[in-house]
Amino acid sequence: MNVPGAGDRLLQIERARHAVMDEGRSMTDMLIHGWYEGAWIERSWRRCLQSGRRPQDPVGFDVIPAQQLRRVQDENHTLVAAARPVLEQLGRAIASTRYFAILTNQDGVVVDAHGPIDRNDPRATIVTRIGVDLSERSVGTTAIGAALTELQPVWLHRGEHFFENTSCYSCAGAPLFGPDGDCVGMLDLTGIDAAERPELKHLVTQSARSIENALTLSRPHRIVLRLNWPGRLLGDDDDGLLCLDGDGWVTGSNGAARQMVAGLAGAVQGPIHCSELFAQPWEPLFDLARGGEQVPVELPLWSGLRLSALAQPAGDARMAGSRLPLRDVEIALIRKAVSDARGNVMEAARSLGISRATVYRKLSQKPPGR
Repeated sequence: MNVPGAGDRLLQIERARHAVMDEGRSMTDMLIHGWYEGAWIERSWRRCLQSGRRPQDPVGFDVIPAQQLRRVQDENHTLVAAARPVLEQLGRAIASTRYFAILTNQDGVVVDAHGPIDRNDPRATIVTRIGVDLSERSVGTTAIGAALTELQPVWLHRGEHFFENTSCYSCAGAPLFGPDGDCVGMLDLTGIDAAERPELKHLVTQSARSIENALTLSRPHRIVLRLNWPGRLLGDDDDGLLCLDGDGWVTGSNGAARQMVAGLAGAVQGPIHCSELFAQPWEPLFDLARGGEQVPVELPLWSGLRLSALAQPAGDARMAGSRLPLRDVEIALIRKAVSDARGNVMEAARSLGISRATVYRKLSQKPPGR
């Protein structure tokens, strides 16, 4: 399939708008569904039309009342604090792209913004004010409204927005899920009259994952379990995070953990004890965390599947992204695989999904400063 150029894309968008908004037809009638990842844009357009809105209507970009704004800021203090380091990193990543970052709560109200925001451009200032309502009901089809409605990452370019007044924007958005699995907001990257950058969808998705991990670790806990499938190296944002209190009760988890451990899906119904998740005694996990050896172990699930896990005390876990000795964990994992294979390096390499040469090279590395 040929990838359309910038001019072709804008023409296809205009044809789609004409089909849905002027003729009442489906955009798929225009044979353009191949470059749409789904029908979510059309669903959003139709919701706007059904609410009595028209593309030519003015957009107010209204700020919520002061009393409501104070309540929103109080309710989202933890979200803003968890996201601030990520927003600062994003600012560096997109500094030369004419895009900037917007953070909203679960209702699409802006609670923070960061990056190269051109304050001389009213189109930038108006959407980055704290308290402005950027939900679908307020400003029509946008990445913000779409991410919060569809609960998935999205990319939206110019005329794919519903209102003509918002067709100057291009944006990527991803929903944010809290430690209990509910949607708590979204992260958006917006550009004004900017070149199409669909790769920003990947960047915003990764950044959202980092914010979710920070939110999980902000929950009170005694230890955190970093989880992944056997053979995968532990120590980055792809890990599942499971926070436990001193009695083994789950206080929070990130999206990766909820996908790996089916039992966590019941967290919305009430507290879950880790003994309901792992088919082994839970007390040794605390001994591992106190030992400080940073050696991964395998945990059996009641389903029969097994996970690789690293147990960390609360203080270390909170700074896991910057303090986790990744090379030490990697070498420990390789040594364990060799030991489990009774010294058979080829078998150990095969179990880890790496080459035998890599096993030898990693085991021959000296720790830094020695």
